[in-house]
Amino acid sequence: MILNTLLLQIEKLGNDTIAAKKAESIKNAIGSWSFDDFIAKMIDGAITLGIRIIIAALVFYIGKCLINRLYKIVQAIMIKREFDRSLGTFVLSLLKISLLFILVVSVIGILGIETSSFIAIFASAGVAIGMALSGTLQNFAGGVLILFIKPYKIGDYIEFGGFTGTVKEIQIFSTIINTVDNKSIIIPNGQLSTGTINNYSKEEYRRLEWKIGISYGDDVDLARKVAMSILDSDSRIVKKYREDDRKMRNISDNMEPAETSKEIAEEPKTSFIKKLFRHRSNWKEKALEWQKLQAKNLEQKIEKLDCTPYVALGELADSSVNIVIRAWTRSEFYWDVYFNVNERIYKEFPKNGLNFPFPQIDVHLPK
Repeated sequence: MILNTLLLQIEKLGNDTIAAKKAESIKNAIGSWSFDDFIAKMIDGAITLGIRIIIAALVFYIGKCLINRLYKIVQAIMIKREFDRSLGTFVLSLLKISLLFILVVSVIGILGIETSSFIAIFASAGVAIGMALSGTLQNFAGGVLILFIKPYKIGDYIEFGGFTGTVKEIQIFSTIINTVDNKSIIIPNGQLSTGTINNYSKEEYRRLEWKIGISYGDDVDLARKVAMSILDSDSRIVKKYREDDRKMRNISDNMEPAETSKEIAEEPKTSFIKKLFRHRSNWKEKALEWQKLQAKNLEQKIEKLDCTPYVALGELADSSVNIVIRAWTRSEFYWDVYFNVNERIYKEFPKNGLNFPFPQIDVHLPK
């Protein structure tokens, strides 16, 4: 009775060609079964399915434990390496989601379900979503690139696309900067990752420049002397070398001292596995020491750059003799020094007989 009912249901599947072929093959196979054979097949199928479910459950449980363990290991590494918080959260989320997707597909395959259809569906959905959100994905990729490369960080004063301000927040899709008049400017990361960014906070020292015009006939040497006296009297201006200025302000070098061979030799006893990789770790330590040495040498060259203030005659213009004044100061003092020196030049030049000429034209009329 059961077999007859099953055969009738199979005959109803014969509406299309593929279903008809499958139904015919199943009908031919079942038609030769007896009731005992049918029960035996059902029991075998149930046992096989039960074993697959148990294996799939074990694989899912073990895989979930391994994923959580790997998640914690990567999280610990990022904390130790002081990864950016936004970048760390994104990488950890992407890692966990990817591993869980692979685990689920593997479990489905163990259960005997065809996984190629699932992968095809996800791939087609990904292509459709990618085409619909092409601009958003560009900003997303730009945000990831910015978090990895770090052309700027929170608190830096940057300029981009005519906007200048302090970086308030770096998000995955955009960066928020605050202007000096407290306007919040939201800039897409896609543009920032491919555009030109002027980061005023990147360097510790910056050079200032003033162009001052004096009248024809005024003493250029006197103008140079007055300008140099103004610069020399300002303690915020570097007198010769940056290193001397840093020492004067008791600012310690941020460079970490390289480990010595003695420190490496006095390491505590390590496990057998670590000893097997000692050769590799020694090479890694030597490479790190070499990188630190190169960075220190480059820093010393930069520190020995002559930053002595100087004044020179820059241009013989139509109505004035333009002198150029240049000096170095720390980045945080830049605008204060710039405005203060401007004010002092305006007050002290006239006191020493130096005049600021107005644009003028000499007109000669014939008699």
